[in-house]
Amino acid sequence: MKKRILGKSGLEVTAMGLGCMRMSFADKPADKSEMMKLLHQAVDAGVTFFDTAEVYGPFTNETLLGEAFADVNKDNLVIATKFGFKHQDGFGPLPSHGFDSRPEQIKRVAEASLKRLNVEAIDLFYQHRVDPNVPIEDVAGAVQDLIKEGKVKHFGLSEANAETIRRAHNVQNVTALQSEYSIWWRDIEAEILPTCEELGIGIVPYSPLGRGFLTGTITKNTTYDASDLRSNNPRFTARAIDANQAVVDLLVDIGKQHDATPAQIALAWLLAQKPYIVPIPGCRSLSRLNENMAAADITLSATDLSQIEDAMADIEVVGDRY
Repeated sequence: MKKRILGKSGLEVTAMGLGCMRMSFADKPADKSEMMKLLHQAVDAGVTFFDTAEVYGPFTNETLLGEAFADVNKDNLVIATKFGFKHQDGFGPLPSHGFDSRPEQIKRVAEASLKRLNVEAIDLFYQHRVDPNVPIEDVAGAVQDLIKEGKVKHFGLSEANAETIRRAHNVQNVTALQSEYSIWWRDIEAEILPTCEELGIGIVPYSPLGRGFLTGTITKNTTYDASDLRSNNPRFTARAIDANQAVVDLLVDIGKQHDATPAQIALAWLLAQKPYIVPIPGCRSLSRLNENMAAADITLSATDLSQIEDAMADIEVVGDRY
């Protein structure tokens, strides 16, 4: 598996990471033993970068990784997790509960995540969403304290704007920014991507396959379990699916030239944007894992990239991302 370094941090990971959220959250329930098996298969395939968060479950996704990797040599693994959502007594964090990035809460979350993940230090600790009630300098300072204590190795942000990134980075070096980024969602290119390049911050795109739409396997007749986030997503209405099929058709056309699937072209396009970009597509099957990881071996030509750019300029993507 090819490797990449997230910005100037020196943190080396596989060119394709694995988003673990859907293994236990935001989708119809999965068999835990099958997901643990898949995590082992990912390690065997050479994947070193795994993404989770306390809010996924809540808690169950971190616990899944902790149990799956209990007997695995984690020296070569990079496990990223996140803090930032408010806890409610007896239940834990959820996005609907609001934000909580108070320094004391960050430190409580870190201690609990360490136990669930069964690790001595969190490799990459992201603020999941910016808390408007807590200065980002205080957030960065709290993570800096955890780094000094040896409980966290690297600091990350998620869905933060350029100004917030700069302010945080002035206190504690930001290793990576995790944000939605894909061939059909490119808002970070205007200000955020240049800021990260200037500061030497890696980019970790989540939903690089448009929550599965860019795989080309979704039609207007596709149905979703009520627990699946796509069941009420504006981009997954019949109208939006019909309108956005043009994006998939483009990926299919490029894929024919590389004997590749639409998903592989979508991922290869991301990898071609910057050398410090590391997508984290999620999956729940070995076949999809292998398909995604193989995208790291596809090199798109300047002609391919120009063709994609020109075609996307004429496509109006329908539906908000949330």
